[in-house]
Amino acid sequence: MPLFPSEEWFVAVKNQYNENPDLHSGGGGACDTLAGLEIADRFYRIEFAGHECVEVKESTKSDIDDLDFVIAMSEEIWREMVEDIQKNGKASALLTLNSIDLSSEDSIAYSPVDDQYRQDLFYRYNQNFQDFMDASATIETSFD
Repeated sequence: MPLFPSEEWFVAVKNQYNENPDLHSGGGGACDTLAGLEIADRFYRIEFAGHECVEVKESTKSDIDDLDFVIAMSEEIWREMVEDIQKNGKASALLTLNSIDLSSEDSIAYSPVDDQYRQDLFYRYNQNFQDFMDASATIETSFD
């Protein structure tokens, strides 16, 4: 059973996402971006090309300058969202990336190179990333 967060867990989610075309609805389905997920002090690079997540791998903060944007939340909020997804089959209304972003004082996404155009890709591809996270509904997960 993969541990959240870990590269093993995100690769399992990637595989589930890629195998389920019903999850490819966001933004018209296509998503072309290289982004990051920041969970406490851990970083993951995630690349989408068209209707597929082509790569997820653990990284470091020093290796994020080429990313379009980074989604950064506390480990507690990430965990709450994942637990909600696993309980309900998808994120409930108050625990989607969009609703978390809207309820936050600052955006949960940032550009590592302070490029507003690249940061705005988070809003364009937000649903794709939510669909990706919703793919974790069937992944047996351990925490801590």
